[in-house]
Amino acid sequence: MSNGAKIALGGVLAAAVLWPLIGFWWALLVLIGVPAVGYLMLDPSQRRRLRRAGRKQIGR
Repeated sequence: MSNGAKIALGGVLAAAVLWPLIGFWWALLVLIGVPAVGYLMLDPSQRRRLRRAGRKQIGR
């Protein structure tokens, strides 16, 4: 299983668990907000490295 598939599966499972507990909109906010905050916490050099690695993998 690829890393992307593992991440997608984790997101689906997190949504399935959070949805009945806190409601659809709050679960959606958590699923989108957590990765966004994690990305914004990176240094500019780490963001550049992450973007560069992402582009290399797209061209495969």
